[in-house]
Amino acid sequence: MTISMSGLHPAQPTQPFPGGPSRLRPPVGAGVSSPDGSEVRQTILVVDDEPMVREVVCRYLQLDGFEVVEVDNGDDAVQWLESHLPDLVVLDVMLPGVDGFEIIRQLRSRSAVPVIMLTARADETDRIVGLELGADDYVVKPFSPRELTARVKTVLRRAVTAVPGAPEATPSEELRFDGLAIDLRTREVFVDGEPVELTPKEFDLLARLAQAPRQVFTRRQLLEAVWDSAPEYQDPATVTVHVGRIRQKLEADPGAPRWITTARGVGYRFEP
Repeated sequence: MTISMSGLHPAQPTQPFPGGPSRLRPPVGAGVSSPDGSEVRQTILVVDDEPMVREVVCRYLQLDGFEVVEVDNGDDAVQWLESHLPDLVVLDVMLPGVDGFEIIRQLRSRSAVPVIMLTARADETDRIVGLELGADDYVVKPFSPRELTARVKTVLRRAVTAVPGAPEATPSEELRFDGLAIDLRTREVFVDGEPVELTPKEFDLLARLAQAPRQVFTRRQLLEAVWDSAPEYQDPATVTVHVGRIRQKLEADPGAPRWITTARGVGYRFEP
């Protein structure tokens, strides 16, 4: 069983991660301030069975100021996640024991913690499956460590939730429609008064569309607005999958959507 918390200094030995449940901290940067003014470093769980990949990923994340927990198999990842909640998970698809898809499935049943998938497969099907299960982004191996850390920061910035002491957003941050409410400050969504849990990327996509009712966006425009990564890493299918997941959560009949409609051959629009 390999579960360790890597130190910032190259010579510092790896130490076991302390036991006991951890609380999800407000993900606004590598270091965030707690209510008492002290800095709390965000925790990233890295799950990959390749030692070289873990070493490179962990080192780059450490240099950016993150606390890193590394796990080399799916079974131990599931066990660790039962008692801890990191700020973000970097998750390989192919793992000994429980695979990455099953880990996402279990995690999404109880948490919206952001997940970035690592996959050695270029097959679009694998990426779509991961996104459909609730992954927020994916990176195909071999990848640039700088690109991965940039995506980690972007996903964390967009996962900000309202907590005591967190900076408030600008005025007029609540969007209300007939039966649908979107609070941009608290990142909460309600359908007919009932809360709907969305992943960070799902929320960002819905908010982007809802802020410009009836405007048609192409998938490429939505990728550029919501997924802040290099164009060569962007796949339009990512938008399609996320729109499908939002419809499943918001619509009474996802096959005949009320809110996010398709402009055939062009993209998507939000209907107020």
